Amino acid sequence: MCLAVPGKITSVTGEDPLYRMGRVDFGGIGREVSLAYVPEAQLGDYVIVHAGFALSRVDEAEAAKVFDYLRQIGELGELEPQGNEQSAGS
Repeated sequence: MCLAVPGKITSVTGEDPLYRMGRVDFGGIGREVSLAYVPEAQLGDYVIVHAGFALSRVDEAEAAKVFDYLRQIGELGELEPQGNEQSAGS
């Protein structure tokens, strides 16, 4: 099953809206994602991410609720730390 997962933008690179990238934290796991679809997204915002693209902004409370639900149903396997991956804080 493909899921869109909420995460917090911890860094932003690039100025061209089509090539802006962000480091997004998913409960301790960081991933690089495209911010092309959410040009208004800023550092500290929460976004819904699917297939490497941030699709929309969401408020922090909604992001936490969705993330907790996904954790409860066991759908966060792809975001779990694996061997050589580093968390967003590393």
